[in-house]
Amino acid sequence: MTAYVIGNITVKDPGKWVDYRSRVPETLVPWSAELVLRGTKAKVLSGQYPHTDTVVIRFPDMESVIEWHNSTAYRALVPLRKEAADVDLITYEAD
Repeated sequence: MTAYVIGNITVKDPGKWVDYRSRVPETLVPWSAELVLRGTKAKVLSGQYPHTDTVVIRFPDMESVIEWHNSTAYRALVPLRKEAADVDLITYEAD
């Protein structure tokens, strides 16, 4: 079953965020993951959404998501991510 990672992001340091963003795609390759959307908030149509950015990444399955998130390559980027932005990562399965 296809799985998605959705990141709700509030950028704190734009320069570090650019650096982090540039490094993530290479960590996705071993899991055949695809960056579906990377965008900034245009307009909130309903409710409240305090974040500045959103990312959506598609994985073949939930196991791939977990392996990617726990991988040495991605874990090495986490300190930079924490300096660059506040990020909430959520997973969903789609049928």
